Amino acid sequence: MSERMLTVDEASRTAGEVRGAVPQAREGGGGESQEVAALLDRTREAVEPELRKAVDSMPGTMRRIVTYHFGWEHADGRPAAGRGGKAIRPGLVLAAARALGGSPAAAVKAAAAVELAHNFTLLHDDVIDRDSTRRHRPTAWTVFGDADAILAGDALQALALRVLADDQHPAAGRAAARLAACLVELCEGQHVDTALEDRPCDQVTLDECLGVAEAKTGALLGCACALGALYAGAGVEQVEAMDAFGRQAGLAFQLIDDIIGIWGDPARTGKPVGADLLAGKKSLPVVAALTSDAAAGAELAELYPALRPADVDRAAAAIDRAGGRDWAQTQAADRMSQAVAQLSRAIPDPEAAGGLLALAEFMTRRVS
Repeated sequence: MSERMLTVDEASRTAGEVRGAVPQAREGGGGESQEVAALLDRTREAVEPELRKAVDSMPGTMRRIVTYHFGWEHADGRPAAGRGGKAIRPGLVLAAARALGGSPAAAVKAAAAVELAHNFTLLHDDVIDRDSTRRHRPTAWTVFGDADAILAGDALQALALRVLADDQHPAAGRAAARLAACLVELCEGQHVDTALEDRPCDQVTLDECLGVAEAKTGALLGCACALGALYAGAGVEQVEAMDAFGRQAGLAFQLIDDIIGIWGDPARTGKPVGADLLAGKKSLPVVAALTSDAAAGAELAELYPALRPADVDRAAAAIDRAGGRDWAQTQAADRMSQAVAQLSRAIPDPEAAGGLLALAEFMTRRVS
């Protein structure tokens, strides 16, 4: 293996390439490259058997809700052909392990644990946000009720930690502790997010919203990268750099997600037009617009958050004119630049970082 480090110039060039990709989320282009598609297919092939094995160990009532949520079954128990998500987080675990000279096969349980934890958050978020669709089908709480969806999410959180506790890999204990700390951070982020939603718009700052995004999205992506590093036997500095890479990439991911939540194509997202606006979410483009000095920001403040369906297009246009979308695009590119710089600290061989860079670029190219 080459010992040459990824230089700052190389990191900057890569970040520039990523920056050029980000606007495609605005224009509706993008999608999976062949490299990313193959990586995610390999991830699903490796991790899904471990996921199904873990879910099969659940009590029947919980198992039914979770298999529906993953898309493996219909609500009546008939088999379904759903893939259960894009597999980005387990893909990061395996790609990080490979990039640092470890065996991806040895990190499959860690990848499954991260995916189980991620789906715990999805089940709870759908209840909290009252989202009615996910992955182009009704959300679990709309089918089984609030209590059952929440309890199924609780069970997935416990299951994620049990998968690591049962793993015989030398890094499993440290991985479990790190994932547990991440889950606490996720819950705190959701708590702050809920509190912000109850505040008047003029009392919410961008820094607070960025902090929520790091806790709710960046933390688990960082944890995924750190777990891959732990399973590769990486040192403390490499593990922390990988965590920082995932966090910054996660912030870029959330910024793009917020853009999609306002301007995304329902045929791709599976959600109605302007769903985030109608829900009154204080997403990052919205807060950027509201805290701007633009006249369009004042116009948005008169409408938000109590939007009527007829006002959705007007509100989206006001956010755009106030600079909310451009700010989010620029921030996403800047966060990716920071992510690449952190990655350069952790990976001794530039070529070895290819899978991680491809996943990071895919997260900023996504349109659904």
